[in-house]
Amino acid sequence: MQVQLLRHATLVVRVGGVTLLVDPMLSPAGAMVPVANAADQRRIPLVELPIDREALLKLVGTIDAVVLTHTHRDHWDDEARALLPRRIQIFCPPSDVASVRDSGFEMAVAVADSLVWRGVRLTRTGGRHGTADTGKQMGSVSGYLIDAHHEPRLYIAGDTIWCDEVATTLDVHAPDVMVVNSGAAAFLTGGPITMTAGDVACACRRRRSTRVIAVHMEAVNHCGLTRRELRSALLREGLAGQVIIPEDGEVIPA
Repeated sequence: MQVQLLRHATLVVRVGGVTLLVDPMLSPAGAMVPVANAADQRRIPLVELPIDREALLKLVGTIDAVVLTHTHRDHWDDEARALLPRRIQIFCPPSDVASVRDSGFEMAVAVADSLVWRGVRLTRTGGRHGTADTGKQMGSVSGYLIDAHHEPRLYIAGDTIWCDEVATTLDVHAPDVMVVNSGAAAFLTGGPITMTAGDVACACRRRRSTRVIAVHMEAVNHCGLTRRELRSALLREGLAGQVIIPEDGEVIPA
C-alpha cells in the first residue's frame, strides 16, 4: 500500500492492485472564492498542486476509482468534475450519491456500510464535522476503512473532530495506518470542525501501534493550524514519532 498526499485532503491511494483518488480538489490556486465566515479571506486553494497540468492529466488517467468522504467543494470541486471521466467508478456516502450522479457520474455507488470492489473492501465509518449548531450545519460526513488482503489496513477518518465514532473505529478495526484531516478548520464562531493538534494527540494515544498521517493543512482559508505548529505540539507531547506530516506531493509507503 502507498499513500500520496496531493494537497489538502486529496490523496492517491495505491492498494490491492488498484489506484484510488480520495476527495479530489484539483483547482488551480485561487480559482475558488474563500470559505465564508473565516478569519482569513484569501481565495482558495491557497497553494498550487505539486504537479503541473500535464502530470495531473496523466495521473487522472491512472485512477481506477474515486472515493468521496463528502461533497464539500474542498473535497469535490468543479475542476475534479471536469477532469474525471464520466464513467469512472465513484464511491460515496448514501446522502451524496444522488448529487454525484446528477453531476454526470452515473457510476456513483453509495457505501451504506461495507462493500468489496476488485478485492478491496471499503467500510464506511462515522464522524462529527464539528459540535453543536456548527456541526449540524456542516452536515453528515464519513470516513472509510480500506482493506486489501495481506496489505496494511488504512483508515481515512475524513472531516471529523476527535469523537466517540473515531475512537470506536480505532478500537474495533485496529487500523495499521490512519489519515486524519487536521488544520483545526473553524469559522469566526463555533468550535473547530476538523482535528486540532490536541485531537491528533488523542488519536495517537488511543492506539499507539497505528501510524498517523496528518493532512488537510495550509491549502484552504479556514484551516488555521499549520504543519509546523502541529509538529511542535506533537513534539511537546512525545508523539512526533508516531505521526507523519507530509508535504504536498509526498509519497508515504505503508
